[in-house]
Amino acid sequence: DYFDLHKPEHNAIEELVYECREELIALDGTIDGFNIGANIGEPAGQTVGHVHVHLIPRRTGDMEDPRGGVRGVIPEKQNYL
Repeated sequence: DYFDLHKPEHNAIEELVYECREELIALDGTIDGFNIGANIGEPAGQTVGHVHVHLIPRRTGDMEDPRGGVRGVIPEKQNYL
């Protein structure tokens, strides 16, 4: 899982996230922000047994209330009070 990665693997993922961010912004000028997430373990929503990172482009107004971060991508999961 993500926490078992070695430092060079973490560094490579970070570099890839930055590269993907730049490419997405160049392709779509409507992107105003991003959520970055990794599901680690089944209780956290991991359904694929390997490390992967979600880079989710966000736009102003794509949610009425974007508080809650990544949970806001799935409206019914956003409020966890």
